Amino acid sequence: MPLPQTEMPGRLQAHFADRGIRMTEQRRAILRVMETATKHLDAAQLLRKAQKLDASVDRSTVYRTLRLLKRQGLIDELDLMHIHGEGHYYERKLNRDHIHMACLRCGKIMEFVSDIFEKLKGQVEKDCRFRIVVSRLEIGGYCAACRGAK
Repeated sequence: MPLPQTEMPGRLQAHFADRGIRMTEQRRAILRVMETATKHLDAAQLLRKAQKLDASVDRSTVYRTLRLLKRQGLIDELDLMHIHGEGHYYERKLNRDHIHMACLRCGKIMEFVSDIFEKLKGQVEKDCRFRIVVSRLEIGGYCAACRGAK
């Protein structure tokens, strides 16, 4: 089941307001990019897109905002099988955990939500007496287009 690619603009900004976090114009631009992203972005991509909305956004503001978003539990930091090098990618945290599938040939990243993944997490918690707070699953393989191109 595919995930929605974007969400209602303003949700991350609303979280900041609800938590009493100061909102600057630079942060507003960064959050707007995160809210409307149709793919996983690295910090450099986030910077370029935010600067189109507010030219005063700089690299340090992007990294400070990313750290703040991670501390607040609003975004996830992913390595996506390192198929594009050692960089990290960011996505807004959704209501359900999902699986990232990375095509090792073309680099396409797909997302998949599954009740079986939820059941597996429940079984791990029960069998291992372990409280899961964060779960990430990345799978590397070949997408349908690349399998057909062999």
